[in-house]
Amino acid sequence: MPVPVPHQRTAVLPPQAGPVDDACANAAQPAVAPVSGDAPPQDTDAAVTADGSAHGALPQGLTLLLIGEDPNSTVPEMWDWAGRRVRLRTARNLTEAERLLTDDVHCILLDLAPPERPGRDTGDDGCPGDELGVLHEVLRMATGQAVLVLTSETDAERAADAVRVGAQDYLFRDELDGAVLSRAVRYAVERKRADLAQRQLTESRMLAQENARLERGLLPTPLLDGSDLRFAACYRPGRSRALLGGDFYDTVRTPDGTVHAMIGDVCGHGPDEAALGVELRIAWRALTFAGLCGDELLSTLQKVLEHERSDDEIFATLCTVDISPDGRRAGLCLAGHPAPLLARAGRPPRLLPYEFGGPALGLLPHARWPRRQVELGGSWSLMMYTDGLIEGRIGEGNQRLGQDGMTDLVSRQMAAGLQGEELLAASVREVRDLNGGELTDDVAVLLLDRK
Repeated sequence: MPVPVPHQRTAVLPPQAGPVDDACANAAQPAVAPVSGDAPPQDTDAAVTADGSAHGALPQGLTLLLIGEDPNSTVPEMWDWAGRRVRLRTARNLTEAERLLTDDVHCILLDLAPPERPGRDTGDDGCPGDELGVLHEVLRMATGQAVLVLTSETDAERAADAVRVGAQDYLFRDELDGAVLSRAVRYAVERKRADLAQRQLTESRMLAQENARLERGLLPTPLLDGSDLRFAACYRPGRSRALLGGDFYDTVRTPDGTVHAMIGDVCGHGPDEAALGVELRIAWRALTFAGLCGDELLSTLQKVLEHERSDDEIFATLCTVDISPDGRRAGLCLAGHPAPLLARAGRPPRLLPYEFGGPALGLLPHARWPRRQVELGGSWSLMMYTDGLIEGRIGEGNQRLGQDGMTDLVSRQMAAGLQGEELLAASVREVRDLNGGELTDDVAVLLLDRK
């Protein structure tokens, strides 16, 4: 394509062409619109009355960029949906078109020259003589604009190929008038908008699916092979449409037969807190299999937290339990976390002692976390939970459910014969109902049973 030469462009309205509806007929008047390839036209056009006086300015409508080598060709005047005149810019090659392709351009009309022109060379801007090659370049640089191709009626096959490679539509020069071009431009713009919206929706769905797969993969799989304990868990993140929150839990059985369980809560509800919770859970599992427990394990987890957290104010609460191989005793460590709920056979549930717990991880540099021995008995249920389960409101006031309210609630569910996952689901559902709607905090509940 040749080097652009500054010229004046005239858009001429043919006598047979006119506004496509009554609204357009009332607004549009024949006019000459000077457009330069070097300077964009003004944003408004004057409407002229019968006596020749201007009575106001029409707001700018769509903007069309014409790319073609013939500076003497004329383009009919066009209107958008509201009867506003379509603004026209012209470019003789891709170099000039790229300069004129600003964000306010809605549609590109590419004039495809005849394919066989003896002696035709590659343009100065480096584009090949093949006009579909030029179309590919236009589609590459105009990712947000609709593209129409203009060709002769004898070149219908190449016009169809242009649509196949990405153009929204094609037009024949011999049949072109203002009404046809107006409809084509409006259709192409709307189709492009629909295509972009569908692409964004598809990308959003794919991203959501990838995030869901990632979050599901980060949820723990309990490792209890060889143990007679039964495991159940319930997890509800506080973030909307999320699968993972700042709460975390895990359960493993070490080679000596000891079952280790853990539940924790990173302060905050965002993705950073969720990621930190996953890091702490994985670190806990690795340290547990390495033989650490009690104060030594929690001290090491605090170092992990201090190195991985994004802010010095972030902390995490934690509750760990190690159950002896015979299942009758357990060691309990609390780091600023609510005490578990223990239900023995024939007895109502009760909270385990909290007085000997230590501070949350990340609050004190040299804190200690004593391990307390707990007698479980022969048949029991141990429920570990995060504070999202007890901080929901009761009714319309500001009163919270609290640990005592949760204990009474779980006791009623157990008396009704519920156990395992049914018990956890019913308990969380009742807490949500008491709150009057969805809980804003993350909720994690873990249940271990021995019958």
